[in-house]
Amino acid sequence: MTDHKPAGHPALPGEKVGILLANLGTPDGTDYWSMRRYLGEFLSDRRVIDYSPWFWQPLLQLVILTTRPSKSGAAYKSVWNNETDEGPLLSITRQQTEKLAAQLKDTYGDQVVVDFCMRYGNPSTGDKLQALIDAGCHKIVFFPLYPHYAGATSATANDQFFRALMTQKWQPTARVVDPYYADPMYIEALAQSVQRSYAKLTTKPDMLVCSYHGLPKRYLTEGDPYYCQCVKTTRLLKERLGWDDGQITSTFQSKFGPEEWLQPYTVEEVARLAEAGKKNIAVMAPAFSADCLETLEEINEEIRESFEEAGGESFTYIPCLNDDDAHIDMIAKLVGDNLGGWL
Repeated sequence: MTDHKPAGHPALPGEKVGILLANLGTPDGTDYWSMRRYLGEFLSDRRVIDYSPWFWQPLLQLVILTTRPSKSGAAYKSVWNNETDEGPLLSITRQQTEKLAAQLKDTYGDQVVVDFCMRYGNPSTGDKLQALIDAGCHKIVFFPLYPHYAGATSATANDQFFRALMTQKWQPTARVVDPYYADPMYIEALAQSVQRSYAKLTTKPDMLVCSYHGLPKRYLTEGDPYYCQCVKTTRLLKERLGWDDGQITSTFQSKFGPEEWLQPYTVEEVARLAEAGKKNIAVMAPAFSADCLETLEEINEEIRESFEEAGGESFTYIPCLNDDDAHIDMIAKLVGDNLGGWL
């Protein structure tokens, strides 16, 4: 290609396309101040807690953030990756990024740059966007790693990405990957993970509980599609496995605050199942692309305990898709779809 730059023009990197994966976030450490910074950013997001700041911020700053950081820090310690001194979500998202980068390099060579960011904490969305721009990315595919759309997940990740774009004099062209709750490759990856886990068990579970992160029920009535998308994922997974309704169910976890949230609540439903004679269950978390505090600690400890205290005998946790090859293949396919016309 002919170079039309005038003499003396500063050197510019060759044009590339950036792929920026985004997940929720993780604290920098399990100590009080690291947890307080992280929780303060997370719980101040109006997409997450939409109460009036006049009411919410005094309660958050003076009450919640004085006690909750210590409790959350203790929970994080139980799942912390001590080898790399980081939360499991950070470790797994890095592994996903590395595997995706290797796969895309085989397809596109050096035309793409793959990285990841977190909505809360580090590495920040703004820093990673700047790094891609500095690497010569004039076009960017932004990929929120949430199969299901929710204002408190997908939308706030997008908000942060576009806020970062607002700081750029020369904005790269951007595309955002759609939620993929019904994508055949996603459903297939989930089904394979269930089949692998069941094949290792001597006793087949009486029920597979698909536990999704919860939201206030009010969000559904205000137009958030999250609940409907979660239920559809469970239905498609049931159909792919060839099961009937009595073998699989949808529940919701992580209730916070006084409002009614999406139901049934996982912690209560597993106890009800045990009391109803379903003594052997498996639990998976299809809404999470990577294992984190809510799966490794809440499901595998708190929810397991609720089941066993109610008389349950066998509790199997099926890990998230993480960096499973079928999961990475799906992510690569969706990225490729969004690169159409660019490469």
